Amino acid sequence: QVQLVESGGGLVQPGGSLRLSCAASRSILSINAMGWHRQAPGKQRELVAVSVSGGGTDYAESVKGRFTLSRDGAKNTVYLQMNSLKPEDTAIYYCYASLVAYGSSTYKSYWGQGTQVTVSS
Repeated sequence: QVQLVESGGGLVQPGGSLRLSCAASRSILSINAMGWHRQAPGKQRELVAVSVSGGGTDYAESVKGRFTLSRDGAKNTVYLQMNSLKPEDTAIYYCYASLVAYGSSTYKSYWGQGTQVTVSS
């Protein structure tokens, strides 16, 4: 089974930047969708950014122009570059992927365990 491991979270001041990484544990045959969700204290989990095969990348209105989703296929890694961070971005960020792993023939959904991002002075 594929495992997604996030890293790159931490504490940053408002206006700063962080880059989150999400690495898959095994080779991937095909990716249907990949992206990041987040859950802030006292709020529901929300979509941050998602890329759908052939459909481009969608971002939450609150992060448009500040966050950028990318992927390094050779490393089976998804990145979320976060610039101009605001206190409102404070949340646990979860990597998500819908993919077909080598040895499988169907798309399955996978979630990382989450990485904490705290934006504070």
